[in-house]
Amino acid sequence: MFYIFIKTLFSLSFAEKEQQEAIEHIDEVQNEIDRLNEQASEEILKVEQKYNKLRQPFFQKRSELIAKIPNFWVTTFVNHPQVSALLGEEDEEALHYLSRVEVTEFEDIKSGYRIDFFFDENPYFENKLLSKEFHLNESGDPSSKSTEIKWKSGKNIKLQTQNKAGRKRQHEEPESFFTWFTDHADAGADELGEVIKDDIWPNPLQYYLVPDMDDEEGEGEDDEEDEEGLEDIDEEGDEDGEEDDDDEGEDGEVNEC
Repeated sequence: MFYIFIKTLFSLSFAEKEQQEAIEHIDEVQNEIDRLNEQASEEILKVEQKYNKLRQPFFQKRSELIAKIPNFWVTTFVNHPQVSALLGEEDEEALHYLSRVEVTEFEDIKSGYRIDFFFDENPYFENKLLSKEFHLNESGDPSSKSTEIKWKSGKNIKLQTQNKAGRKRQHEEPESFFTWFTDHADAGADELGEVIKDDIWPNPLQYYLVPDMDDEEGEGEDDEEDEEGLEDIDEEGDEDGEEDDDDEGEDGEVNEC
């Protein structure tokens, strides 16, 4: 019995030693994987920086073409489901004076980005440019800052919206599109900024054309309905024709008699 106990104890110790060695080797392999992942991130960042520079002339050309289309940006925002949820009537009126939007990623990309909104002369505020920037500070925590809006007398849309709501909601979506400029509570969860940067900015045309696309689909459905209606009429006409032929046949037999 004692021999069996010693043998069992030795087997357990050997198994534990094998497991410990395996864990150490796994840790070494994992360190190599982490090293490669870090290297891959650096390479991907270089590629992103390269193509970000290559895209700039096309973004500039696109902005010049967009400037020829009245109300392009307000239409784009109104047609976007997430952005439109933040727009009241006064917001939409003010955004009719929005002439240009630009998104600029900082050179190292990881550190943040800036969204610029260029406005024509308007009855709401003095600013010709409103910007909001998103940064990662030294500790790696996200933060944001923005242009102070210089509202004209009696035209503060943010205050008007808050007064209508009766109270200021905390940790919820802004009551107004322009409230977003002063909301810096949680820069890491700024959905509107991410939507503009990652969804609208890459291809705003797809949202500007949404109504036209819906109209085309509606027209297609109408055409199909019209075709089905014509088919039904043709079928009814054929059935009536057959019945008439039968009646004529029967009448002919009776006359002959």
